[in-house]
Amino acid sequence: MPSLNITFTDEELEEVRAAAAAEGKSLKQYVHDLPLRERQRRQFVRYAAAWGEMNRAAFDEAFPDEIPPSTPRSAADAA
Repeated sequence: MPSLNITFTDEELEEVRAAAAAEGKSLKQYVHDLPLRERQRRQFVRYAAAWGEMNRAAFDEAFPDEIPPSTPRSAADAA
């Protein structure tokens, strides 16, 4: 099975160990799971963004006061 040797500074390794302990995982399991969780997070964000775009018109119709202005406001307008 392929493996990686990853170099961390002492401070980085301590942070990773603390994060692993906080999740109740071994260091090896925690580091293994990180890229898998990142892949799932990216997939979720892509889906959520697509869902938001698909439903934007319905949201804008239901909440017309929440539609952002079409042109950026200047700092003077915001004050």
